[in-house]
Amino acid sequence: MTVAPGPLHLLAAAVRDGRVSVSTLIALSIERLTSANPTLNVLAESAFDDAMTVATSKDLDGHHDGALAGIPTLIKDLEDWRGHSTRKGSLALRDAPPATSSGVVPQRLIDAGAVVVGKSTLPEFAIEGYTANLLTGVTRNPWNPDFSPGGSSGGSAAALSAGLVGVATATDGGGSIRIPASLCGLVGLKPTNGMIGRWPAPDWIDYSTDGPFATSSDDLRLLFDVMVGPVAGDPSAPTKAMRTTMTRHDARPLRLIGAERTSPLGPLPDEVHGAFHDAVGAFADLMSTDVEWRDADQFFSNGDPDLDWFTVTTAEHVASLGRAWVVENMSQFHVSTQEFLSTGLEVSAEQYLAARRRRYEYVKRVDELLGEDALLLTPTVASSGWLADGRLSADADVHGLPPEVYSTALQNVTGHPALSVPFGHFVSGIPFGLQITAARYHDYRLLDIAVVFEEAFPWPRYAPGVEPLTSLLDLD
Repeated sequence: MTVAPGPLHLLAAAVRDGRVSVSTLIALSIERLTSANPTLNVLAESAFDDAMTVATSKDLDGHHDGALAGIPTLIKDLEDWRGHSTRKGSLALRDAPPATSSGVVPQRLIDAGAVVVGKSTLPEFAIEGYTANLLTGVTRNPWNPDFSPGGSSGGSAAALSAGLVGVATATDGGGSIRIPASLCGLVGLKPTNGMIGRWPAPDWIDYSTDGPFATSSDDLRLLFDVMVGPVAGDPSAPTKAMRTTMTRHDARPLRLIGAERTSPLGPLPDEVHGAFHDAVGAFADLMSTDVEWRDADQFFSNGDPDLDWFTVTTAEHVASLGRAWVVENMSQFHVSTQEFLSTGLEVSAEQYLAARRRRYEYVKRVDELLGEDALLLTPTVASSGWLADGRLSADADVHGLPPEVYSTALQNVTGHPALSVPFGHFVSGIPFGLQITAARYHDYRLLDIAVVFEEAFPWPRYAPGVEPLTSLLDLD
């Protein structure tokens, strides 16, 4: 079975061939955003006039080349876009000056022909798994507006799943690509550290990276190809000689390793347990490979990467923002931000360095576990979802989400690439995602696996009731 081409391929080809003008495509996206935003709240900033000016100029100039020719795009408001403020979802940054240059990935998308229509919402400073803050409010999931699209790239994922734009950027320091991809029914890739060059240094120095999510596997590959490549200043970027050996691998693994958890955070909720085992069974049958099951206590004997992730990221975020600035502005922060940064203020140098040293043991363990041809299968999210404001239930208070709902920090700590692919949904309508982790630098192998998986188990590319841009333009 061969699935239909992804919407990015269809839209960009129609623009390049002259069947659709850039102005028409951007105007349609703006119309969709204007209509949906009061319900979903995906916009941190609208830049519709600027987008139409760029679109008109492209049409007048006949400048329709590029892999993303004319594609309407949102930039996550963690990333710089020249001429526009980067507020990071924080009241404390509401008066931030316009950026003087664009971030690495936003600029690469623009260079490939994308037209930016605005900036997307995120939790404050991108530290949370639900997208709500005191600056822009609560962002909702188009699959079920009572629920969160996840975080931290929640506004981008919701906009993409609702068919409002063709591209929306994402970053991942603890699961911020994979979590919203899972909860919004998208396919998403957290790349190997360094595959997409990083500059300036991220707030979470060794853990964070840009990466793509998309509605289809071929669009995911297209976006990765646009984003990939080193940048001066990133010490983790592989050399050109290394990159030439990172070619596509056989998608079918010799070994599959299954684990409900990689840290001892308790059993999976029943609905997640069932969805995960169904997905693993389907994947194993597809790959004609048996699954070796491991318990959480079989992974790491000295330390816990999930707990060390929290120690390192809280401390590094305080250092990035500035200790004095954090203390001065604490009253302006969302409650989950206050909890996160208050923890970071208390981390000692000894605790921080011990966690950094244990990272080497975690990387060694996962390297040896995966070798060159094994894949690790886990749930992307160890929960059936949470309410849009971050509560796990209607009678709970708003706080930071507890660690047991997560299943994504390990790959940020170790730097391994991880893919989330959709497979079914929960009773609430929220999708379930299967997480597939491969050896470092096997990113293209995971992209091949996404294609094979979508061909065997096609997923809905959009939330229920959505009529995508391609359908509205008669391109399907």
